[in-house]
Amino acid sequence: MKLINKPVVYANNTYTETTDIHKNDRKKTLTYRILDAHDNHADENLLHITFDSLTSHDITYVGIIQTARASGMQKFPMPYVLTNCHNTLCAVGGTINEDDHQFALSAAHKYGGIYVPPNMAVIHSYNREMMTGCGRMILGSDSHTRYGALGTMGVGEGGGELAKQLVGRTYDLAYPKTVLVYLHGNVKNGVGPHDVALSIVQATYANGFVKNCSMEFAGPGIHALSQDFRNGIDVMTTETTCWSSIWETDEKTKEYYAIHGREEDYAELKVEDGAYYDACLDIDLSEIECMIALPMHPSYALPINELKKDPAKYLKEAQERANSQLNGKVEMDLLSKIDEQGNIHVDQGIIAGCSGGIYENICIASEILKGKDCGNEQFRLSVYPDSQPSSVELMKNEVVLNLLESGAVYREAFCGPCFGAGDTPANKEFSIRHTTRNFPNREGSKPNEGQISAVALMDARSIAATALHQGILTAASDLDITYPEVKPAFNASIYEKRVYNGYGKEDPDYPLVFGPNIKDWPAMPELSDDLLIQIVSYIDDPVTTTDELIPSGETSSFRSNPLRLAEFTLSRRDPSYVANAKKVAEKMRALQEGNIDEEVQSVYNLLKKNGIEADPLHTNIGSSIYANKPGDGSAREQAASCQRVLGASANFAEEYATKRYRSNCINWGILPFMTKDKDAFTKDSWVFIKDIRKAVETDEEIHAFVCKDNNVREVTVSLGFLTSEEKQILLDGCLINYYKHA
Repeated sequence: MKLINKPVVYANNTYTETTDIHKNDRKKTLTYRILDAHDNHADENLLHITFDSLTSHDITYVGIIQTARASGMQKFPMPYVLTNCHNTLCAVGGTINEDDHQFALSAAHKYGGIYVPPNMAVIHSYNREMMTGCGRMILGSDSHTRYGALGTMGVGEGGGELAKQLVGRTYDLAYPKTVLVYLHGNVKNGVGPHDVALSIVQATYANGFVKNCSMEFAGPGIHALSQDFRNGIDVMTTETTCWSSIWETDEKTKEYYAIHGREEDYAELKVEDGAYYDACLDIDLSEIECMIALPMHPSYALPINELKKDPAKYLKEAQERANSQLNGKVEMDLLSKIDEQGNIHVDQGIIAGCSGGIYENICIASEILKGKDCGNEQFRLSVYPDSQPSSVELMKNEVVLNLLESGAVYREAFCGPCFGAGDTPANKEFSIRHTTRNFPNREGSKPNEGQISAVALMDARSIAATALHQGILTAASDLDITYPEVKPAFNASIYEKRVYNGYGKEDPDYPLVFGPNIKDWPAMPELSDDLLIQIVSYIDDPVTTTDELIPSGETSSFRSNPLRLAEFTLSRRDPSYVANAKKVAEKMRALQEGNIDEEVQSVYNLLKKNGIEADPLHTNIGSSIYANKPGDGSAREQAASCQRVLGASANFAEEYATKRYRSNCINWGILPFMTKDKDAFTKDSWVFIKDIRKAVETDEEIHAFVCKDNNVREVTVSLGFLTSEEKQILLDGCLINYYKHA
């Protein structure tokens, strides 16, 4: 795999490096042509995109619809798919999640939406099967909204961006850089899509090679890959931190659409000769090995057989890295998984979700295990199909029978294992999964309570090979098996019977169904002239994930209740955050009532002593976090909104891991400050920013005064590029206020 960090020109099914800037030849890329078709052309320097459809699942759709309702939405202006694949497990003795499902069904009736019942399909599989189309764009409130292999640009963003579309506004961004992903060669026997995907993530994540770019897949290597194989690679492009992806299409793509009864949605997408790219990722598929991504990130990937050559070395490195991330709260033990013969023992295997539960993956895993035995001791295997229509076909062709007879457990369509719900391993177990992420806590661990397990990512083929050896880690390429070519299959009648499609049939008089846990967003203040901020949490990790900002798993049931959910903010990374943020919020309430808190008064006295004018009557008081690089991972807006509900005014960072987290901050009125002077910002320090409202309006340089230990230090901070709409959202205090004022 070669990373070519210079422009290239694509022609005649290959590429050449260039030193010339052929900006006009960007128009020959697939990315440009699709974006241009969705832009309103109101601004030559900024894209203003309207999507063809939207999609959300049952962790995010309530908050989005509530935001859009508060912003004046009357109906869904484009198809909006509401899937139920995350919160489908109801709490024992309670109905909290099912209440959300009933809310969504009533919203589909009232506003004209598409309601996919629980366990019918995982979000991205339904959209692949029913909503994609060559040349289309889909916006989803899930970070793995990726349908590029089907000729559709998928973008995963926070809920605020979907709310904008629902009230007729556009998605605005500067034209992204485009990176050519040039595929050539053929994959080896036993190598699957996750192996290719993990290799790409390993090569590009840490160095930011494709960060916020469009990844454009072309080259002769595409055509030997099945459509399911391509889909499995594509969905993992999110883990590179790219913005979106798009692939050339061919006869296999056409066949996919035909099998799904949507021949009219296919069109050949081909890069024009002379297309100009900002960089290139050259991948020889024949060099890809069966891979494993060790805890706790998809980029910690290496070949399985490389790991097996020296397991003590690699597992010790992974163990020490993980324990460093866990900050001593609990110890991960991977070395104990090595037996006297040097074999690595695994406790659990999972094949699930939008990356693993794909039809072809399950068919091949079944073929590996046909007539075999997963064992009757510690190791166990669970398989989750990506949709009910696929599951029906898997039953017809005896794939499910083979899995069950081998001792595997066959589940329903559910995303749970990907984010820490369902099949959670026991304390100190080692789980291998064909899912999208292995972040801290995604497997259900609770470090603050002394519980930890380890998750590694692998392809379904190697997971089945490991199951074949009853938990001894094995690469599928080491099996003496001729893997069959899988003929795609799909049963559309299942959706016809169960999915409610109300698009274009909205009923304004239809009542919304509210459960007791569904609450409105609390009021949020507009930006004041000046700002006084206390940094209540300081995180010095290289990267802070959205799972650390607001944990997944057991918090999911409270996604529709902003106040309840906010109680979990940073609970696994900094358990003191919530209490400290609330103390700052109390100081703001006191100020609103005409009382100045003693600590706040001392800050004003210090500022005055240093010649800095500060008027409490023109100042909001808020909390903040400092993190080096926050926001990697999930698109869910709660990573920002929970901070805002607790009274946050800003984040300080060296940079933001993803565009979507920064956008979430802006949409919730949190100023996304960047600084090159991280040492100036310490926990509990106060930061005063004078004339911040004016600075946002005029793009002036921003001077922050950091008050700590009776000293004041002046630091320059920046907000980066803001569109005119983003500026106004920050001035108004949040997206809901912005629409109320519009």
